[in-house]
Amino acid sequence: MAQEFITEDVEYLRRGDKPLLARLYWPKGPGPRAGLIEVHGGAWTTNDRLANVVIHEALARAGVFVMAVDFRMPPEAQYPASLCDINYGTRWLKLRAKEFGLKPDRIGGLGSSSGAHQLMLSALRPRDATYSATRLPGGELFDASLAYVVICWPITDPLARYRMVTSNGNDRLAGAHRAYWPDEAAMADANPQLILERGEAGTLPPALELQGTNDDNVTPDMADRFAAAYRKAGGTLDLVKFPDAPHAFTAREPDSEHARRALDLIPSFVLRQSA
Repeated sequence: MAQEFITEDVEYLRRGDKPLLARLYWPKGPGPRAGLIEVHGGAWTTNDRLANVVIHEALARAGVFVMAVDFRMPPEAQYPASLCDINYGTRWLKLRAKEFGLKPDRIGGLGSSSGAHQLMLSALRPRDATYSATRLPGGELFDASLAYVVICWPITDPLARYRMVTSNGNDRLAGAHRAYWPDEAAMADANPQLILERGEAGTLPPALELQGTNDDNVTPDMADRFAAAYRKAGGTLDLVKFPDAPHAFTAREPDSEHARRALDLIPSFVLRQSA
């Protein structure tokens, strides 16, 4: 039975005079609930915490607490500013877990597209000194490690994607890369695919990866390459493909069969990992 839920916007961090907001989804059922932090996509440069409402609401109806975060983006700030915000948001959620009916060590994460890149990067480097430089009030009790991750149509190799969109003349996406990334060296360093291949992953939480087969935002082999590298590194990853589905299909085609299937799979995976 679907649970009712309430929503609330809170300021989880302030950068100068700018508040960074999170949309909280509180299921009304009894706790402790499953809980996760959500990182939106938008080629690192657009959208906000409301971009994946259809996913947030599906999770909340299943009894999952969701914290969907805003973070700094170009032109305000380049990489690694967003990673600093996401790392902090993860630790902030752990710090307040009891208030939300959650267990800090069972909090997971979900990201889509460029948000999936950033979520996975944060999960692979939960104690990175740059990402975790902003301290929590009252002392540090937690790092940004995650109990599980869900990555939807992820940009797991930003360097390969940049070279693809540059070569095929996609000026919009190529421009977004140049706005967010300082240079190609940063795309190679903060690259989940290459981090795995270099043996640098700090943690490997159980993962669910969703990928449409008609997605022109990623290289044709990106999902398979990442799944293979994750498993080779010792992690557990379930790769689920959606025939003919485009990029961001839950938002673009929310009434489609593949969207309905994804919106069943995601809460099921989260609840199973949180049990």
